[in-house]
This record gives sequence, structure tokens and C-alpha cells, in this order.
Amino acid sequence: MNEFLATSGREREPVVRAAVLDEAHIGDINGAFGTIRFGDHGPRVGWRARLTTLLAILGPGLIVMVGDNDAGAFSTYAQAGQNYGTTLLWTLMLLIPVLYVNQEMVLRLGAVSGVGHARLILARFGKFWGAFSVIDLFLLNALTIVTEFIGISLAFSYLGLPTSVGVLGAAALVMAAVSMGNFRAFERFAVLLVFGSLLLVPLILMVHPPVGQLAHAFFVPQLPEGGQLNEVILLIIAIVGTTVAPWQLFFQQSYVVDKRITPRFIRYERLDLWIGIACVMIGAVAILGVAAAVFTGQAEAGNFADTGAIAAGIEKHAGRLPAILFTLALIDACIIGAAAVSLSTAYAIGDVMSLRHSLHRKVNDAKGFYSVYFGLVLLSAVLVLTPGTPLGLLTNAVQALAGVLLPSATVFLLLLCNDRDVLGPWVNSRGLNLFTGAIIAVLVMLSLILTAAVLYPDISETQIEGILAGGSILAVIVAIGARFAEPAVVPTKPALDSIVPTEQIARERNIWRMRPLGELPPMRLTMLSRIWLIVLRGYLIVAAGLVLARIVQLATVGA
Repeated sequence: MNEFLATSGREREPVVRAAVLDEAHIGDINGAFGTIRFGDHGPRVGWRARLTTLLAILGPGLIVMVGDNDAGAFSTYAQAGQNYGTTLLWTLMLLIPVLYVNQEMVLRLGAVSGVGHARLILARFGKFWGAFSVIDLFLLNALTIVTEFIGISLAFSYLGLPTSVGVLGAAALVMAAVSMGNFRAFERFAVLLVFGSLLLVPLILMVHPPVGQLAHAFFVPQLPEGGQLNEVILLIIAIVGTTVAPWQLFFQQSYVVDKRITPRFIRYERLDLWIGIACVMIGAVAILGVAAAVFTGQAEAGNFADTGAIAAGIEKHAGRLPAILFTLALIDACIIGAAAVSLSTAYAIGDVMSLRHSLHRKVNDAKGFYSVYFGLVLLSAVLVLTPGTPLGLLTNAVQALAGVLLPSATVFLLLLCNDRDVLGPWVNSRGLNLFTGAIIAVLVMLSLILTAAVLYPDISETQIEGILAGGSILAVIVAIGARFAEPAVVPTKPALDSIVPTEQIARERNIWRMRPLGELPPMRLTMLSRIWLIVLRGYLIVAAGLVLARIVQLATVGA
């Protein structure tokens, strides 16, 4: 199971031992738009051959990005547009490099290691972190799926249709999409939903917000005039949290593994990711821009309620057809979001528990994997339809848990991408490490503010500014201290690229795979890595404790 033979042209490549955990993860790449035969590692000559390869690879980046424009994204972007016009549109532009860097690292991990994100954390950092990553992801994803069905219920309510029909019908569709045991069938279903998300394009054309204003707001940072700083900052954090979500990391790495993408095709997968980022940005700009155009100067401006009220407002000020397009796009987004988030959870649990976990397998051949998927979908749908379920509390819990999990997930991502036993020649460059470290520092500060705001809604501007200032100072101190604590490394051998031809280096990179997990030496943690983990453990203990206490308080005595 751990060996396969790849060929390049007429020459046979050496046998490569890989750490693949499920033999279903080895074989032909069966994409929505094409097939790449197992062992077909020959050169792609000409634009037609490259396009055919790209079409076969297309999927993981596209699905994970469009899936991120889910119910929570619709709500957050619409709130920003209704309450503050286009003034916060620039936050999306700043998130483009963050999205690419995070997701490029996990696609690289998936293609090179052949193992899912959760299993790598368990194998390289131990049982505590492995268990934490899966348990926290499970809870957060379950609550996120609940928000997807809340979005569907709001959409069907606006359309005047029974919400129970919408929620149960969507749940049945999400489960049917994976029940065929056919990877290509699921990917075609998901790509169809990606095309459905393009309903936002005719919507924005019909509402036609000023293009010049959108372009200026997208590229020029500004804050809304007269807005409360604490409310604006919290909404910016919400935009960051809904655009960069923990489930994306686990989903894309496992999906790349399940699609059988190897290092040979990483550059095509990177292009797939860029296409997905373009799609998610188009959708986000459309939602925010439409809400801004519809509500600016109206009585509803500054009074966001939910996406159902947004649809009603669009009908009132722009017409029935634009409102229907918005609602259909919302339903489409909720379905692809529910499918992707459920799949990320099932992949993670299958990884950690060594279950068969592949969409190439039939339901009766991977019962544990599909049971997790079906169970999450059914539980979430039932909760939304159960009278008395505190849906608002569950939504707040999603925000708080996302604030706790996102920084930790990014820390592990950075450490794994610097582990040469895992990535070999594919490890991060120094510049990428610096950029990702800065992202982590910002995410930790923002997550602290978001978690504090969910727990204590009356947080003041002064307190937020204090967290930002204190976090910035602490990050600088830790970075400087760790830099001086690291022993200097004196190279004893000439660099590889100075003695080996470039073509040979590229060929070696294309066939390099991580060895089976049991053959890897223990992870060697640097001083900086140890500091990250100590700080992370303390942060998680404090933040998780506060979140748990607040949730219990709200559930028992109310807020």
C-alpha cells in the first residue's frame, strides 16, 4: 500500500515509499473535468496539454474557497455593506495574500505527505495536540453546519416556502452527494454549486453599484465616518474570521490527498487555488457592494438583522428578481458550505482514527467515515428545526471557538511546513516564514479581541486598543528573544543548487514524498517553535475556559 511507481516519459522513476494511510488515495486522478492516469508524470508540452492537466486538477482550491462564502460570509459581508457602505471593502484585498499563503501551505503538505492535516499534527506533536485539533474542529464544524441550515431556513422563509422542507431537502442533497462512493461525482456536484455561486454576478449587475466607488474602496483603506471604533474593529475581525476559517486547512489538505494529487502537479493546484480565490473575492465584493448600494441612505442603513431581512430590503429597494437571485445564491452557498465543512470533519476523524476515509469508497466500505459525515449533517438539521434551540447562542459559540482555533491551526501549519522530514525540499522559504509569522501574530491579537467581545459584548475601545498594543509589544519581544536564543548554524556543505543541475533538482522535487509516519524521526523543535507551543497552550487554556464559562452562563441564566 505504501509503494507506487511513477513514470516520466519513457523513463521509469524509482519506487517511492509514501505515507499514504488509505490505499484508495493511490490511483488515477479522476477530476470533474478530466483524468490523469496513475504514473502519468510525463512533461506537458504545449498549451493544450497544460490546459487539459489543469482541468483535471481543478477542484480542491476552487471548492474550498467558494465553500468559504457560506452562510456566515453572506451575513458578515451583508452586515458590513448595510451598516458601513463600501468603506470596509479594503479588508478583502488585504486577505488575498493571507488566503493564498495559508492554503498553499496545506496543498503542499497534502501533495507531498499524502496524509491529512489532523494526522500530521498527531504524529509530529503528540496525542494532546492531535486530540485537541480534532475535538475542537469537530465542535466548531458542527456549529458551523448549524449556521448553514439557519441560512437555508431564512432563505426559504423569505421565499414563502416551508423551512422544514428546505432544511431537510438540503440535508438530503448534501448526504446524497457523497453516498455514491464516486469521487468524480462529488466533485462535479461541488463544481456545479461553484457555478451556482455566480448568480451573484447578475445580481450586482442589476443593482449596479458605482464601479469607481467599489474599486476605490477595495484598494484604499478607510474607516467609516461616525462609526464606533469598537464596533467597526469587531466587524473587521468578523470579516477576517469568516474569510480565513480553520476548516479550510483540514479540508484542502485531505481533499488533495483524496484526489491523489502528487508533487508533480503542485503548480497546477496552485493555479486552481488562485482561481478559487478570484471566485471568492468576486462573491464577497458582490454581497458587500449590493448591500451598500441598496441600503445607503435608506432607513435600514446601520440596522442589520439577518440575511432574510437583507433579501427583503433588496426586494423593497431594487426589485423582486434581484432579491430572488440573492436568496438562491445564499441557498447554494449554504449547501456547498455544509458539504465541505462536514467533509473536513469526516476526513480529520478518519485520519486520526486510521479509518478508511475516501470518497472513492462506497458507504459500506468506509462506514465510520460516512457515519461522521451523515451524523453531523442530520444533527445540525434537526437542531435548526427543533423549537427552543438557542440558535443565536450557537452562532456566538461559532465565533468564539473560531477565535480560539484559528491561531493554533496556523501555528501548526507553519511548524509542519518547516519540518524537513515531512516536506523535504518543499519546506517554506525564510521570507514565507516571516510573512506567516506576522499573520499568526495578527490572528492571535484579533482572536483575543473577538473571543473577548463574544464573552463580554460591552468591551470598550480603550480595552481593544490595549489588546492591540500589548499584543504587538509582546510579539516583538518574543521574536527578538527567540532570534537571539537560536544557535547559529554554520553550513558544512555547499548548497545543493550549487553542485546539482537545476533540472535534476526539479525532477527530485517532483518525486519526493514523505516516508511512512512510523519511519520518521522525532520532530526537532527549535527554540522559537517551543516558545510558540508554550504560548499557544497557555492561550488555549485561558480562552477555552472563558468561552466555556460564558456558554454555560448563557445557556443556564441567559445574557
